[in-house]
Amino acid sequence: MLEERAKLSKEEHKAYSQSIYHRLIGSKFYENSNTIMTFISFKDEVDTHRLIKNSLKIGKRVTVPITYPETKEIKPSEILSFDELEIGFYNILTPKKDYIRLIKPEEIDLILVPGLAFDRRGYRVGYGGGYYDRFLAKYPNITTIGICFDLQIIEELPKEDFDIPVDFIITEKEFIDPAKENSF
Repeated sequence: MLEERAKLSKEEHKAYSQSIYHRLIGSKFYENSNTIMTFISFKDEVDTHRLIKNSLKIGKRVTVPITYPETKEIKPSEILSFDELEIGFYNILTPKKDYIRLIKPEEIDLILVPGLAFDRRGYRVGYGGGYYDRFLAKYPNITTIGICFDLQIIEELPKEDFDIPVDFIITEKEFIDPAKENSF
C-alpha cells in the first residue's frame, strides 16, 4: 500500500488531497465540531496541513496527537498555530515542548484518523503501533473519520478483537458510511 500511494504524482496527490479537504469541510461532522483532533500528515499521506491552518483560521480548536512510545499511547494537545510544530518521533511534526497543551479527550468532537488501508466496514491498518486503536477504544462516543486516497480502500481487511473501526471514511471519490455498507 505504501508503494501504491508513493506512485501518485505530485499533481494527483495535491488534487486528491484538495478533494478530500473539500469533502471533509463540507460535512456536517466538521461543520458541527468545535474541537477536532487530526494527525499531521507526512510524506505522501493525505495532506492535512491546509486543514489545520484553515481550521485555526476560522476559530476551531485543533488538537494533534502526541506520541508516547514507552506506553504506546497518544494524547491530544491543542495547537494555536502551525508554527508551534517541530519534527518529532517517527519524523512527524509534533508540538514543541513549550507548546504542549494537553486537553481532555472528552472535549474533542471529531477525530481524523490516518491509515495505510481501510475497508468498507471502517476497519483500518495503521502503522503498526496500535496507538489509535488504544486511544479510540477509550472514547467510543467521539465521531471518527478515516481520511485516505481511494486506492487505499480494500474490500475487507483482517480484523483483530482490539481493532476499532472508524465511523466514516472520506476519499477523493466518496464519503463511506460503514453502517450503510454493512447493512444487508
